[in-house]
This record gives sequence, structure tokens and C-alpha cells, in this order.
Amino acid sequence: MARRVDYEVAGWGVGELWLEDEVVVWHELPRPRVVPAPPAASSRSDTARSAEAERDPSQTPAHPRGTGDARGEDARAGADFARRVIRAIDDYFAGDIGALDAIPVDLEYESEFHVRCARALRSVPPGQVVTYGELAALAGAPGAARAAGSFCARNRLGLFVPCHRVVGAGGLGSYGSLGLAYKRRLLALEGYADAG
Repeated sequence: MARRVDYEVAGWGVGELWLEDEVVVWHELPRPRVVPAPPAASSRSDTARSAEAERDPSQTPAHPRGTGDARGEDARAGADFARRVIRAIDDYFAGDIGALDAIPVDLEYESEFHVRCARALRSVPPGQVVTYGELAALAGAPGAARAAGSFCARNRLGLFVPCHRVVGAGGLGSYGSLGLAYKRRLLALEGYADAG
């Protein structure tokens, strides 16, 4: 069963990991903490709709089943792996851009094309980018740029399958709910010269 581990990176925010059997199965990039505003004089259904509207379902497909409150031997055994992953994430954000390479991740996706996209994207070196069309070609499907874009929109492994290294044919493109400024910041961290 997967278990959730939250982590924090100074200057970037709080992220989320889901770990199972010493493999990362889900990763949410760190985002700034949001202090909830006091509820306005609105109905509960308005608040629920507002919270739902803030989520982008294409960016966060259903989380893995599991628990955020692991106990017993499994929790102790998994704690060492969790610390190793968090240390690698900290090292990455401190400038060691190869720190995540040795962390095992679950590359099983819903289609063989998505598996090939994930593997191809993990081979793109930090500081370099590919277009959606180039990613599709690397994954063995030239001409499937839109499908490569769909893969990136549904990526569940954040930094480990670095979709921030995929750009549009005419510029940096977008970066889902985190926005273009976040993408630029990640690319600049990795030494990509045109991130600004």
C-alpha cells in the first residue's frame, strides 16, 4: 500500500510524495503554502465549487490508494527510503540537478506510448529541452505531438519525469496550474540558457 510523505523545500514550498515498496509512485512539486482566507458570507456549496475550480484535473489524476499515516515495521522500513528521496529532492533544489537520477520511480502508465514518453523524457539531460513533437518522436511516434502534450499534462511524477523540459514549438509553452514562471524557474535552476 502506498503511503504519503509531505516535504518542504525552502523558497519553493510544500510538496507531496507517494511511496510504495521503495519506489516513488506519485510526486507533487512543491508549491507555496496557501493560507486559507476566512470564508465569506457565502453558502457552503459556493465554497466547495470554488475549491473544486482551483484544481486542474488534467494535472492531478486520482492519487494512489494508500495512507498518510503508516505505522509499525513497514513505516520504519519505509522511513529510510523516504528520507533518501527527500534528501535527493533537497539536493536537486540546491543545485545538484542529477540528484534524482538514482531514485526508483514507477513508470507504469495507462498506455505503452505514455511509458515510452516517460522513459524518453527521463533521458533528456538537465539544461536541455525538447518540443512536444520531439518527445513524441523520441517515444517512437513521430507526429504525435498532441499525445505527448496529453502525457505531460497527466504526468504524476513531477521532477522525476521532468515535463518542464518539454516546450512548445514556438516558445516555452505552459506549465499547468503551476504556471510558466515556475517552469522558467526550474529550467533556470538546471542551467537552461533561454529560460528567462
